[in-house]
Amino acid sequence: MTSPSAATQMGLREWSLLLLLSVLWGASFFLFKVLVAELPTLTIVLARVLLAAILLHLVMLARRQAMPMDAKRWREFFIMGFLNNALPFVLLVWAETKISGGLASILNATTPVFSVLAAHFYTANEKLNWYKGIGVCFGLLGVLILIGPSILVGAGGDQVLPELAVLFTALVYAIAGMYGRRFRDLPPLAVATGQLTARSLMLIPLTLLVDHPWNLPSPSAHTWQALLCLAVFSTALAYIIYFRILASAGATNVMLVTLLVPISAILLGVVFLHETFTTQAFAGMCLIAVGLAAIDGRLPAAVRRKFNRRPTCAP
Repeated sequence: MTSPSAATQMGLREWSLLLLLSVLWGASFFLFKVLVAELPTLTIVLARVLLAAILLHLVMLARRQAMPMDAKRWREFFIMGFLNNALPFVLLVWAETKISGGLASILNATTPVFSVLAAHFYTANEKLNWYKGIGVCFGLLGVLILIGPSILVGAGGDQVLPELAVLFTALVYAIAGMYGRRFRDLPPLAVATGQLTARSLMLIPLTLLVDHPWNLPSPSAHTWQALLCLAVFSTALAYIIYFRILASAGATNVMLVTLLVPISAILLGVVFLHETFTTQAFAGMCLIAVGLAAIDGRLPAAVRRKFNRRPTCAP
């Protein structure tokens, strides 16, 4: 068994950032649903990453922070942009035109499973152990209870391909987490700016060729608001936070956000859509909390300390 590495445990700052990241990405599921009603998939993805990249370049200029200019680093940005932005964004937005956002969030929550397995083979300090495996199982069970098995009723047929697309997205995110470890020597702002810029440059010709955005009707004010929120908060700010957690807590821990995203999505629904907070939701959140604690290593360590204590006998 591998003991938890202090280098990959999360402190209060990392947990707070992870919770904030889950809220930002949880909100994206609502925003996607607004956008797909008026805009095609590639246009949404390009607008999301391009607006976010422009914003981050402005922030870097304001902070007088220079981007790395060497060819090797930009090749890495392009690879990271493809793995962490382009491919998953396109697949997720397309899948949500065929399946519900809740089902997509369940399938996307399998990311920690792929991440734990990938980290075992490609890292030295994030090896697979029994408590990580049990933690992932608890987390996934919590997600299923949280969203509810009824959302799976009727799944199949023409939904199989989009479901597989979301599962493949989870695998790609896990691979991106492993690849992103090479950017630890750069500030999170520079990494987020670099990968979003690279992704925008890759998407521009494809979007122009496929979607012909100049022929699209002008989006409504509601759509523009959703797009700006998606670009500024769920993309620009979210990826700065993502790379900060990745640098300090490791690939396995940052991927735990996918277990928290369904919680955020449900709580956002309660606050803004006046949805009901049920006992089922509470039970699911509790299971996810146990799973997160197990994967982080703190819960197993506390249990071991408790059982390793031996009463001392007086002489």
